[in-house]
Amino acid sequence: MPLKNKYLTLFLVSNTLIIIDQYTKFLVNTHIPIYNSINVIENFFHLTHVRNPGVAFGLFADQDSEYKALVFILISSVAIIAILVIYHQTPDDKIMVRSGLIMIFSGAIGNLIDRIAYKEVVDFVDIFFGNYHWPAFNFADACITIGVGFMILDLFQGHSEHQDPPITRG
Repeated sequence: MPLKNKYLTLFLVSNTLIIIDQYTKFLVNTHIPIYNSINVIENFFHLTHVRNPGVAFGLFADQDSEYKALVFILISSVAIIAILVIYHQTPDDKIMVRSGLIMIFSGAIGNLIDRIAYKEVVDFVDIFFGNYHWPAFNFADACITIGVGFMILDLFQGHSEHQDPPITRG
């Protein structure tokens, strides 16, 4: 049974996801020295402790600026506010959109916490196959990606069942 209050849902789900994200990063920081790996599935999946001073997939990581972390914190903060505004405006029957926004919001907050604490993001999920290597990511990144996926799926669902049919004039 879904929660009736969409803000209570946002609060409970996002806090749960943020706690999971921060706890997994705490475990990585505590148990895996930086740039070291733990083999989980041979030739496919490692837990590798890396830090990302850039944005998604290491973009802008090589840019040198003493203000880079501050700029990323400001951009993240503006994005989080925009997500909350969109969430507020999203109709109650748009469950996929609301779920996607909650996941994106949670991931953005999780990575923002890292940027404030470390001036970079803790990444550790390391997936590869042969010579193909996906950039390391974390639970917050996965939340953002899945959230965007939910919103894309909603685009392909068409109109809501509860929406009145369009008026045709003939």
